[in-house]
Amino acid sequence: MSRTQKIFKDFIARKGLKSTQQRDIILNEFLKSGAHLSTEELYLRIRKKHPSIGYATVYRTLKLFAECGIAEERHFGDGQARYEPCTGEEHHDHLVCRDCGAILEFEDSRIEELQENVAREHNFKILSHRLELYGLCERCSGGSK
Repeated sequence: MSRTQKIFKDFIARKGLKSTQQRDIILNEFLKSGAHLSTEELYLRIRKKHPSIGYATVYRTLKLFAECGIAEERHFGDGQARYEPCTGEEHHDHLVCRDCGAILEFEDSRIEELQENVAREHNFKILSHRLELYGLCERCSGGSK
């Protein structure tokens, strides 16, 4: 059992909920994806192999993932919540294509340092932040820079 699976099992037990095979299937597919999935996208992936798992079950389970801290709910301006696994890796930011919806993760220590400098100059303590840049990916912009 992975660390994430244990966190979720312990959370479910504390909430007095049942540990079910359906929740395990949803968790495994979610973690395997490594993507920023909407409820619908995850449901469609799961439905192929497990048609008995309903949309509402996927929706409620994703909410539980976010509540226990193994997923983060994100909104990228397309009108739907997307869920990203919390892997414990370093902070990262996102490039979001307004045409095809592609979401690319990136890290840049210069941006992180600049944010810290700005906060320090204003005697401000950063508790969290998120940077999302919206535009067109290489494919949608015709490869132009």
